[in-house]
Order: sequence, then C-alpha cells, then structure tokens
Amino acid sequence: MNHQKTIYQSNNSMNQELINLFHSSNLPFHFNKTGNKEFTNYQRVALIILLRRAKKSLRDFIEELKESLWPKWLGLLRIPGKSTLHDWIKLFQMKTIRELFSLIKPRDPKLTAIDGTGLDSWQRSRHYEKRINEIGDLPHMPYAKLDIFIDVKNRMLIDFDLKTSREHDAKVAKRIFKRNKLKGVTILADRGYDGEPLHEIVRNKGGIMFASLRKMDKRGYKNKKPKGRYRRECMELPDFMGQRSIVESVNFSLKKKQITALSCKKEHLKKREFAWHAILYNIRMIINNKNKNLVGKATRLEQNFFLLKIEIYVFPDSADI
Repeated sequence: MNHQKTIYQSNNSMNQELINLFHSSNLPFHFNKTGNKEFTNYQRVALIILLRRAKKSLRDFIEELKESLWPKWLGLLRIPGKSTLHDWIKLFQMKTIRELFSLIKPRDPKLTAIDGTGLDSWQRSRHYEKRINEIGDLPHMPYAKLDIFIDVKNRMLIDFDLKTSREHDAKVAKRIFKRNKLKGVTILADRGYDGEPLHEIVRNKGGIMFASLRKMDKRGYKNKKPKGRYRRECMELPDFMGQRSIVESVNFSLKKKQITALSCKKEHLKKREFAWHAILYNIRMIINNKNKNLVGKATRLEQNFFLLKIEIYVFPDSADI
C-alpha cells in the first residue's frame, strides 16, 4: 500500500501517463506468484521507456537515475543494476509491447498518412568514415527501414513496421493496412505507394487512399489515364494533400528527439527497441496535446469579457419649489 501511495503522489506528466498506460493494460503487478517481488512490472515498463527517452547507455542511465526523483516517484526499493535492466529489456516480447502500444494509439482517425525512412543501426562517426574510405572500403553499415502510419490531426503513431533489409514501400503498406481497421479513413501517401492492390485493400475497408502517380508509369506521366479503376479515380488530388508532409515531420521528430541510431545489434531486439520508442513518442504527443488544450482554454477564458451599459434618466419633480 505504501508503494502505491508513493506512485500517486507525483504530479509529473510523464509519470501520470505511465500510470494510466499500466492500469489500462492487462499486465499483472508481478509475473511470478512466488519468489522475489522486489520490482513490479509497472516499474520495469517505466524504466525501459525512460531509458529510451534518455538516449544513454545502461551504465550512464543508472547513474543519472540515482540523482533524479524518479526512484521516489516510481516507489523503487532500490536502484536496479545494469544487468538487471538489460534482462528486463529482453523480458518483454514484441507481442506484449505492441499490446501496450495499441492502448495509446488514436482510436478513430479520419485523416492519416504513411511514409518510410531509414534509421542508422550503428553509431559510427561520419568524419572518420570519410577518412577511412580514402584508404580502403569500410564494412557494410547495418541498415533499418522504418515505415510509420500516423494520425494527421494528433500527429500520433497508428502503426509502424521496422525491417533490417530493403523492402518496397507497397509491400510494407500492405501489411500495415491489413492489420488495421480502416473504416472511413482517408490515407495520404507519396508515389512510392501508388498501386491498384493497395487501393483495393483500403477501398474494401471503406477508406480511400490518395497517392501521386508513379513517374515510371508512362500512361500517367503523359497525362493519360493509368491502369486501375481506383487509380484513375484518384488522379485529381484533394486540396488537403499538402498535409501529407506532416508524416515527414513526425519522422524528423523521431530522429531528432529520440533515435539518433538503433543501439541493439540483433534484428528482433531492434524491433523491440523501436516499439518502445513508438510508445514513448505517443506519450509525448498525448502530453503535448493536453498542454495545447489547456493553453487554448486559458486563452478563451482570457478573451471573455462583459459589456455593461449604464443609462441615467432624469425625472423632473417639484423638489426645487
């Protein structure tokens, strides 16, 4: 009971969202019925997300954790060690992480966008890379391809897909569209996703996708009708097609504020690493949207005013007689 009281005494926005995430999940407080219960699953999930936000090594994160208020906010009986935190990272499977992610993704998006980008998987100096290349060839740098599917209004992630090999955008989008409910959803995409099969998947689920025609399509490039019924219907792009650039802003935010390079070496651990980053990003957006709403309400309250009109009437009487 003292542990729960310590958790709820914090007014930190990140901690409140972590509490809401854990309570809405089906994770038990402890995985084991008997044995050591020194740490709870809430503390494990919170520390892994904080580790991804810190963008530091395990040792540096543990040292900075000792100097912060997070041990008090999380109700930690002691600071976990480096190896303990590393075991927690391997403890949560990708299925569990995706279930946690599904709890904080947008529920009823109307306007969405999809785009792909690349992530470095090896923190290597670009300066020395250029100098070494003058002497000989460098070993291949690991590559990770990321595709994200976002809600344009809230700038939150709906789904994501990470591969350590090159794969066409249309193949990745096919997986994403099939495993998501797209009822009445409008999707904005670039010409890399232009294809009749993708249009059919979206239309069968009651949505519509707008994508620029590929330049390699000579029919579309010469202002002739392209092949495919749905492609022809989407030749004229809507006025709000410019909002597709928001997905590129989300990509930039992920790389600038969270992911400089993936630190894990194995493919399945890289996928888990980004999945935790996806949870962290949506939590950030939830906090930002709440703050914007509070600022908007305060602005509206400040703009409210009352206009009082005072009129004075003079009635003549016989008091001066």
